[in-house]
Amino acid sequence: MAERWNTGLRWSDVTPRAAFLDRRRFLATAGLGIGTLAFAGIAGAKIAATPSPYSTDEAPNSLEDITGYNNFYEFGFDKSDPARHAGAMTTAPWSVRVEGLVDRPGDYAPDDLLKGIALEERIYRFRCVEAWSMVIPWIGVPLASVLARVGVQPGARYVRFESLARADEMPGVAAGLLDFPYREGLRIDEAMHPLTLLATGLYGEAMPKQNGAPIRLVVPWKYGFKSAKSLVKISLTNEQPVSTWQMLQPKEYGFYANVNPEVDHPRWSQASERRIGGGLFAKRVDTLKFNGYGDLVAGLYAGQDLAVDY
Repeated sequence: MAERWNTGLRWSDVTPRAAFLDRRRFLATAGLGIGTLAFAGIAGAKIAATPSPYSTDEAPNSLEDITGYNNFYEFGFDKSDPARHAGAMTTAPWSVRVEGLVDRPGDYAPDDLLKGIALEERIYRFRCVEAWSMVIPWIGVPLASVLARVGVQPGARYVRFESLARADEMPGVAAGLLDFPYREGLRIDEAMHPLTLLATGLYGEAMPKQNGAPIRLVVPWKYGFKSAKSLVKISLTNEQPVSTWQMLQPKEYGFYANVNPEVDHPRWSQASERRIGGGLFAKRVDTLKFNGYGDLVAGLYAGQDLAVDY
């Protein structure tokens, strides 16, 4: 796996110059919403972040790919629906309720929740269950640092996440496309793993609304649906949470959601994937177990049957 790690390549080295210079015009003309974050100052200002040793050395997808092709069912089922509709979502003011088995529960603004924790740039592979993938330059902080701030009590075994569900701003919520609010969960050791990120931006700027502004979860060795967007609640519990997709289709979606090419989804193979942005006839490539992060996370699942714990 050594070839995956950072060789000093930065997103600015691989982003086409025209795309870099034209980013603001693209956001304006495409109607893409930019989230708010105190660290960023005004919307569109560059965010200072430390490069992370956990980054892949693969070239990131373009900003257009990342912001224009999304699963965010609160805005609709089509991959372009989030970019079309997310501009109506209000992201300021914003608070995240932290509750359950924590020492310091409460309602936290994102900048209060993350204050004093160094922002990192992490270029992560991002794999969707429908067999497509991207490489995204996230900006964020380790979830473990935030959990340490609120104080995890000894009885906490799981972390439950809940996303915004606002019917007057989200057409998918209004239409009842899923049982909203969207819910996800991690085991406490997964949540505390240094790869697990609370992301507040990408491409060096504040998080676009269609990508989960102002704060979202990113778990790079799991399928993308595990990374809940636009978080409004984080709960520490001693009981395993039931996720939205588990409730909807329990035979297709389990609690763990680890990228595993050896276990097919009932309706399609997981053995290969297609990189978004490669064109209609892009060559499919073999899917890497744990999305290529197995050397760091496989030990979390020692003794488990991952065909059963899917």
